[in-house]
Amino acid sequence: MMKPTLMRPVGLPQSASTPVVTPLMPSVVYASTTPDQLDDQYEGRADGYTYAREGHPNADVLARRIDAMESAPVPGIVLGSGMAAVTAVLLGLCKAGDHVVGGDQLYGRSLRMMRDDLPRLGIETSLADPTDAAAVAAALRPNTRLVLIEVVSNPTLRIADVQGIADLCREKGVLLVVDNTFTTPRSVTPFDLGADVVLHSVTKLLAGHSDVTLGWVATRDEALSKAVYDFAVTTGMTPSPFDCWLAERGLMSFDLRFDRTESNAARLADHLAAQPLVKRVLYPTRPDHPDRARAQGLLQGRGCNMVSFELNGGRAEANAFTQGAHQVAFAPTLGDVGTTLSHPASSSHRGLTPEARAAQGMTEGFFRVSVGLEDSDALIAAFDAGLAAVAAAK
Repeated sequence: MMKPTLMRPVGLPQSASTPVVTPLMPSVVYASTTPDQLDDQYEGRADGYTYAREGHPNADVLARRIDAMESAPVPGIVLGSGMAAVTAVLLGLCKAGDHVVGGDQLYGRSLRMMRDDLPRLGIETSLADPTDAAAVAAALRPNTRLVLIEVVSNPTLRIADVQGIADLCREKGVLLVVDNTFTTPRSVTPFDLGADVVLHSVTKLLAGHSDVTLGWVATRDEALSKAVYDFAVTTGMTPSPFDCWLAERGLMSFDLRFDRTESNAARLADHLAAQPLVKRVLYPTRPDHPDRARAQGLLQGRGCNMVSFELNGGRAEANAFTQGAHQVAFAPTLGDVGTTLSHPASSSHRGLTPEARAAQGMTEGFFRVSVGLEDSDALIAAFDAGLAAVAAAK
């Protein structure tokens, strides 16, 4: 008869060699030997894990890889989503009575947080044009705690004056938070420009396969990092070990994916600009982009993988286009290996009034494209099919 045993951890088998791939470690809890050892871990005298909500190996491995890409001065943390990263920063670093300035074309949910959630918690908010440092300066108040911008706006692809805003924030003693999701460290590293906090939706280009939901955030100093970490742990913004493991795998091909999608995006943008049914095309390296000069310097000549364009027409033409371009996934996401097409008026920015969208250049005929890895000829053919459907519907 087998001798009864307690279900104590037996540890990992010892090996003189090491795994080439990071092991997946889904354990929720970690056993310690004594209360003194646990004290040592919590009080910083020993490294280790206790409970997965407070950190786990797969999250730390992924965080260190992104830290290196972003030249993070202080180790960053991985959270359960990109919006978890935004929330942990805004609520971890601000209190009732503080004021926050946001770019006026932030991601839709970031805008909603600025418009609805922060004021509900006693945090004042304002929006300003991030392409104009003077506009941001005019929005500052004596109680301004931080400024939140995206390097490239979503979805109109305007280029923020990151250096000008960083200089302004440093002069005024205000924190600068930069969302680098669209551009990634392949194009720009905001810490080098003076950012105090940098964040990502890892879900997008970094992981790159539309099969994980994660965020990452790092700060310039330990005190800021602890405030963000404590809020994230308290509110349970825990990342899944499996998602972290998948995202690390995605990072291995990141540079190759970014370069191929960028090349495809530039070609698609030029092609669309030549089509009579297309009213305008936005792509940072094109000579007709309103911020091309800034993009050349800030993005080091890169254009990234995002293209936006506007059809001549409205919702009827938009419907015809998505039906005709059926080989392209009509889905409100970005950074996948496959091209996706997004219609801001019916997805990311549907919470804005039609007048507010129009003021930002987002009509019913406006689309955002996250360009993927496909053969560029096949991709152009798919968009031509969409345009043909628009022409046939007229």
